[in-house]
Amino acid sequence: MFSATSGRSTRPAVLLTGVLLAGLFAGCSSSDDDSTTAPTPSATTAPSATPAAAEGVLTVQDPWVKAADSGMTGAFVTLVNSTDADVTITGATSSVSPMEVHEMTMRDGQMVMQAKEGGVVVKARSEYRLEPGGDHLMLMNLAQPVRAGDEVTLTLTFADGRTQTFIAVAKPFTGAQESYAPGHGEPSHAPHGEPSHAPSASHSPTP
Repeated sequence: MFSATSGRSTRPAVLLTGVLLAGLFAGCSSSDDDSTTAPTPSATTAPSATPAAAEGVLTVQDPWVKAADSGMTGAFVTLVNSTDADVTITGATSSVSPMEVHEMTMRDGQMVMQAKEGGVVVKARSEYRLEPGGDHLMLMNLAQPVRAGDEVTLTLTFADGRTQTFIAVAKPFTGAQESYAPGHGEPSHAPHGEPSHAPSASHSPTP
């Protein structure tokens, strides 16, 4: 009597326990499947790399301007082209003066500066130095003195219409011995770094 009653009362409990355990395992299995099949972040949701264009058309190294009180002066920089295409600089502007891209050339037996026709071409995978005694950026008419330590904003214009702006720091420099002859508005360099024999009215923007 006792055992029969005990057997009848325990059977539903065992069945109920089995159902609960089955449901528990099923729940765990479903959770595991969800974790293993969860979608991975797509390419559209992952952070994108910064475009090379955001860094500028060219890499600018060591930009500087020769300090001067008035008149004309030069800006110099090393430009690195890391792309597979040539880049042509056709013009430049600044925060303190109109600018031109200049070159050095011989005229009447004297080395002089003049506007560079066609601009400056920076070849693919190479660098180009704009430096005293060579191609350079010329500030044609300073609206204010540029003294050592001043920061000058320069903007390059490229043949395809793009532009690039950077900051050049002014510093004293007398190695090129500039002398600006009157009349044609072009500065001249004497050969071998000697001062040119320009008329007394010429302007020499030594710091």
